Order: sequence, then structure tokens, then C-alpha cells
Amino acid sequence: MQIPLQITFRGIPHSDAVEARIREKVSKLDRFHSHIMSCRVAVESEHHRHHQGNQYHIRIDITTPRRELLVSREHHDKKAYEDIYVAIRDAFNVAARLLEDYARIQHGKVKTHNLQSAGTVIRVLPEKDHGFIESEDGREIYFHRNSVTGNGFDSLQPGDEIRYIEEKDDLGPQASIVYS
Repeated sequence: MQIPLQITFRGIPHSDAVEARIREKVSKLDRFHSHIMSCRVAVESEHHRHHQGNQYHIRIDITTPRRELLVSREHHDKKAYEDIYVAIRDAFNVAARLLEDYARIQHGKVKTHNLQSAGTVIRVLPEKDHGFIESEDGREIYFHRNSVTGNGFDSLQPGDEIRYIEEKDDLGPQASIVYS
């Protein structure tokens, strides 16, 4: 990793044991993608539950040369993440799958032409490093600066016809790769 791992604790005190588990999990991510530039992990605790223990939320933000991957899992099953180590395990399992899928696409091991959709750029927000695509069926699809190939993010304008690969994210549909 070019940028050192960043671990943030919110709503809970720092724990050396939790930090060690996160460092162990991050060190294994290189098996799935060899060009990870940075990784930021946020460990958060919700203190709203009076009848159950704390609920833990793990957010992982991984940056590669061409894409930013985000894992942000909040489960509504009240007992799912009362154990911080289960929350960490599950979040890193998702991160590993995302990296593995992304590496497959980059190495051409997936026929991306079958996954591509056509759309039109409807908004580009350079100050926020993202924009939105209108899909052929009228849905709005988010994309990040790092997911744009070809001429790059700065060349995109509203009205441009593009092709993209869509994936489902916790926050809704997002274009993982945008071909400009």
C-alpha cells in the first residue's frame, strides 16, 4: 500500500485487539488485488439500544489506481453485529469479494461486453469527484471519478453517451466502470 492504513474508532474507545484484527484482515486483501493504494477503516458503535448490546458498523474504503471500493454494511438484524469481530469478519469478506471481482474484470477474465449498459451523463460534479448517469430505463446511476476510463472524468459533459458496468451498492446502483 502506498498510503498507510488508517483506522478510525467512532463512538467506542480505541482497542489494540480490534486494531490488530483489522490490520490482519487488511494484510490479506493483497491476495485479491495487488495494486491497493490505500485502505481506510472506520469502526463505529451505535448506542441506541437499551435492551441489546452495542451495534457495530464497519466501513472500509479501498483505493486502487482506477477505482475506489466502498464497503459499508449496516444490518437491521438486531443481533447480527453485537459482536465487533463478526462485523469485521463480514465486512472484510465483502471487501475481498469486491476486490476479486474487480481484478477479474481488469484482467479480462470476465466478458465485460455482456455486462455493459448504455446511458447518458446527466450530471457531473467535479468538486465532489462524482456524477450521475441516466440508464436506458430512466434510472439514475451514481459513478465516481476513479471509475471513468478512456478520456477520463474531466472530459465528461451532461448529454454524453457512455457505456458502463452497473453494480448494486448499499446506497443504490453505481457504475463500477464507465467507458467514456
